[in-house]
Amino acid sequence: MNSFSFLEKSARQWPDTVALLQGEESHTYAHFRDRSLAIGGNLLALGCKTGDRVAFCLANSPRILEVVFGCFAAGLVVVPINARLHAREMAYIVENSGAKILVHGPEFAEGIALHADLFGGLTHQISTDAFNTLLNPANRLPCAVEAAPEDICWLFYTSGTTGKPKGAIWNHRMIRVVIMNYLADLHNIQPGEMVLHCAPMSHGSGIVALPAVARGATNAITTSASFDVEELLSTIELLKVSHIAFMAPTQIIKMLEDHVPARHNLSSLKAICYGGAPIYVEQLKQAIATFGPVFVQLYGQGEAPITITGLTAAAHQKLLDANDLRIGSAGQVRTDVEAHCVDADDNPLPPGQAGEVVARGDVVMPGYWKDPQASAEALRGGWLHTGDIGYFDAQGYLFLLDRAKDMVISGGNNVYPREVEEVIILHEKVANCVVFGIPDDYWGEAVHAVVVPKPGEMLTAQEIIAFCGDHMAGYKKPKAVDFVDELPVSGYGKILRREVREAYWAGHESRIGGGASAARALV
Repeated sequence: MNSFSFLEKSARQWPDTVALLQGEESHTYAHFRDRSLAIGGNLLALGCKTGDRVAFCLANSPRILEVVFGCFAAGLVVVPINARLHAREMAYIVENSGAKILVHGPEFAEGIALHADLFGGLTHQISTDAFNTLLNPANRLPCAVEAAPEDICWLFYTSGTTGKPKGAIWNHRMIRVVIMNYLADLHNIQPGEMVLHCAPMSHGSGIVALPAVARGATNAITTSASFDVEELLSTIELLKVSHIAFMAPTQIIKMLEDHVPARHNLSSLKAICYGGAPIYVEQLKQAIATFGPVFVQLYGQGEAPITITGLTAAAHQKLLDANDLRIGSAGQVRTDVEAHCVDADDNPLPPGQAGEVVARGDVVMPGYWKDPQASAEALRGGWLHTGDIGYFDAQGYLFLLDRAKDMVISGGNNVYPREVEEVIILHEKVANCVVFGIPDDYWGEAVHAVVVPKPGEMLTAQEIIAFCGDHMAGYKKPKAVDFVDELPVSGYGKILRREVREAYWAGHESRIGGGASAARALV
């Protein structure tokens, strides 16, 4: 089954429903289908053959979904690239994937030209200034090509925080599973529902667009180049948005900071999907109190997209009403997924015991593109090894602690940064924080915190350390604290823990830059 069939069916059932909407631009489902068939046909006319890769680097716009479904229709493999990457990083993905065509926004032309030698494998570069060349009706496909469930249709490149990005292979079966499971286990999108995209559509938001298309919903896209809370809330009110496709926790925090009570009517909002990074319990409680029981959590990764575990809006509210600590979990394993935790020898662990999260099911990738060694390591024993450390409780709720590589070993004790961060964020003067290990001659690694105070608040390192000491074992509390105005985030809104940490591993006395006011207390 070619994944294009989801668009084809929606165009047949709801031809006049608006499928794509951004500012003054809108396309019905019938128009969306026809444009995608034209794009697929014109890509083939440019010399592409079944299985060839087509990359795109685009700011959020209808072009993204048109290219995705155009590639599906033609039996091509789509390769989304984060629009915030440097031209050299873009070139690596293009080269590694073997993409023949790169579709990009005009804002990337200069960087691509500057590093033209790195893009030598391309046969065509198509700026959206010339996008009409892909819409020539003379080459429009009459229908989508046939595709088997195992046929590759998408390469999802990981963020590359531990080395060069790797392309997780997705096939048509995985796309079908993503669509059906989102609708079944997370949020049951309805025909005509208004779904808003305010996060990068090369990532989670674009993936949630797939079930929205399958159900004939309207995919509305914000117009700002960066995240704008006022635009977001105004758009929710204007369009009566019921579902925000995806938000990173940093966006939710920003929404809390900038929200003005009663300024906008947000009563249409029924679901906000969030994930990609942890959100601290206190921030989640504030978000639910402010915006209502609308938050839907998912836990997955590019190797097992949307998703391994989840927590519905109703489950959030039930746990919150009961003052149940499982509100801080990543939810329960989805209907057709298996998952548990294992020790260093891959032995299954009992409830309550921390280890690496492993999963299997049709949502799991068959492997990494052109990397059999990494594929064998990640999928050893038939289970996806996520690299995430956590534990399941007796009722099957997953509590994530950290990435395996982020765990701090201090004086022989394992310290999970998130556990410390969950305490620090409770402090009334703290807006955000990140915790990691730094070199220490005595402890091996010392727990270190970098804290963002709330606007106008003054904090000392001793305050944070003492606060932690009131809430957790002494070996877990930070040995030192720095204060900064903001923390770096990735193009997908994740706090770049490793980027902050690197300065300290390069030299223990290094300080965070960017206008930070530094303070340290060693204890």
